[in-house]
Order: sequence, then structure tokens, then C-alpha cells
Amino acid sequence: MAKDVKCEVNNCKYWADGNRCHANVIYVVSHTGKSAANEKETDCQTFDRSF
Repeated sequence: MAKDVKCEVNNCKYWADGNRCHANVIYVVSHTGKSAANEKETDCQTFDRSF
């Protein structure tokens, strides 16, 4: 299991200093409706926009 999850989406409420994700769980899905063939076919469903 990864010790650190890096994230550059600084408008996500789970983003922290050093480009770290501090969410308890990371949920990544394929947005193609089938198995992803590469990173471009995936989305982070953990994203929650900061206000």
C-alpha cells in the first residue's frame, strides 16, 4: 500500500501542503464503462471541491 498519495488538484478539500491527499479513502474509477487501458481513462471520485 502506498504511504503517500500525491495530488496536484489544489481546489480539492482533501489537498494538503506538499501536494498530498489526506482523504481516508481514495476511490478511482474507469470513466469508459469498461476496464481502463491507461491513466487517461480513469477519474478520481474522491475529489470534493473546496468552497
